[in-house]
Amino acid sequence: MAILLVFEFPMEGPWGAEMAKEFKGLAEDIGTEPGLIWKVWTEAPERKTGGGVYLFEDENSARAYTAKHSKRLNDFGISGIDVRQFSVNKPLSAITRGR
Repeated sequence: MAILLVFEFPMEGPWGAEMAKEFKGLAEDIGTEPGLIWKVWTEAPERKTGGGVYLFEDENSARAYTAKHSKRLNDFGISGIDVRQFSVNKPLSAITRGR
C-alpha cells in the first residue's frame, strides 16, 4: 500500500530560486531513496516553514526514510519537526488522478 508522508519544520530560508540552487544536491540524494515515487518540496516564507510531501511505494520505505530524514534535519540543527503519515486509498485516488 502506498504511503504519503508530510514533513513540516521551522526554516529561516533560503526560499524560491535560492532554495532550489542550494538544495539541489539534497534533492538529488532524496531522489535515490528506495521506494520513493515522488516528492513535492514545500515552502511558506511568511510562516518560516519548509518541508515536503512524499509518496512511497510501501510502509517500510516510508518508515526508513522518516528515520533517515528526521536525523538529517536534526543534524542540520532543525527541531520542531512535524511528520505525518497517511495510507493512500488507491481506488478513490485513481478517480482524482492520484496514485
